[in-house]
Amino acid sequence: MATTPKRSRSRSAARLAAVQALYQQEMEGTPLATLLHEFHHHRLGATIDDIEYAEAEVDFFDDVVAGVDARRDELDVLIAGRLAEGWTLARLDKPMKAILRAGAYELAARADVPVGSVISEYVDVAKAFYDPRESGFVNGLLEAIAREVRA
Repeated sequence: MATTPKRSRSRSAARLAAVQALYQQEMEGTPLATLLHEFHHHRLGATIDDIEYAEAEVDFFDDVVAGVDARRDELDVLIAGRLAEGWTLARLDKPMKAILRAGAYELAARADVPVGSVISEYVDVAKAFYDPRESGFVNGLLEAIAREVRA
């Protein structure tokens, strides 16, 4: 099934929102149900500070956020196993952990989404927060995870 441009945009918006939600959850310890409710009613497709947020595919957003929440330990092992020697997950900042966890979740659990799409989408999310060097880091790490979980 071909992905329509509108669906592609709504999935991109869902991924960015998922990373924001996961970051908020890590910063504030927000329970999953509260987090999803807040994003459904106040963030997804809303206009905040005169910025209109794209309509996000809500079911996809929910799957990524709930999936990362449920499988965080497993995802952290996947990520930590691909960090350079001397690096730990604790050394990564919280937005980076949210990006990597969401990408790792999609690679591990969403076989319906092509590897290339997952990686390029999260590299794009990384570009919104970081310099090109960090987006290259996201690319390399997610490629390594994909080789294992999609073998």
